[in-house]
Amino acid sequence: MNFLTTDLYDANEGQVQVMLPLLQSYGGRPRFFGQIVTLKLFEDNTLVREVLGTPGAGKVLVIDGGGSLRCALLGDQIAELAVKNQWEGVVIWGCIRDSVAIHQLDIGVRALATNPKKSVKRGEGQQSLTLCFGDVSFTPGEWLYADEDGVLLSPTPLL
Repeated sequence: MNFLTTDLYDANEGQVQVMLPLLQSYGGRPRFFGQIVTLKLFEDNTLVREVLGTPGAGKVLVIDGGGSLRCALLGDQIAELAVKNQWEGVVIWGCIRDSVAIHQLDIGVRALATNPKKSVKRGEGQQSLTLCFGDVSFTPGEWLYADEDGVLLSPTPLL
C-alpha cells in the first residue's frame, strides 16, 4: 500500500475524521483501506464469522463490540476466513485472540487488546449501522484508511 494517513489528512483537512489513537495493530498488513461495513454486537462473534465469510475485496469490517475486554471477537480461524474472502481489514472496538497467528496473515487488524477467552455464540447483533467510538463515526459505505500513524475516515475515496 502506497499511502500515508498524514499525507491524506494534510490534503483533505476539514473533510476527514481522525480516530483517537486507542487501537493496537495486530494483523500482518500495517496499512489498509476500504469501504466500511459495520457490525454492532456484544461478546458474541457469530455475525463476525458470517460477514467475513462473504466476499470482502475493497472492504473493511468495523465492529463495535462495546469496548468489552472480557472476551475476543476475532481469532485466527475467522481471520483466515477473512483473508480467504479478500477482506482488506478489520477494526474492532473490543479484543482479538491468537495474535501471533493473526500477525502472520495478510490482513489489517486493529483492536483494543488481546484476550484468550472466546466469545459466546448466540447469533445476536446488528448490521449496517453508523457506529461511534474513538471520537469518530463509522458510516457504512464510507472509507477507512489505516497505517502506522492511525486511522482516518472519509465520506469519499481518497485514493
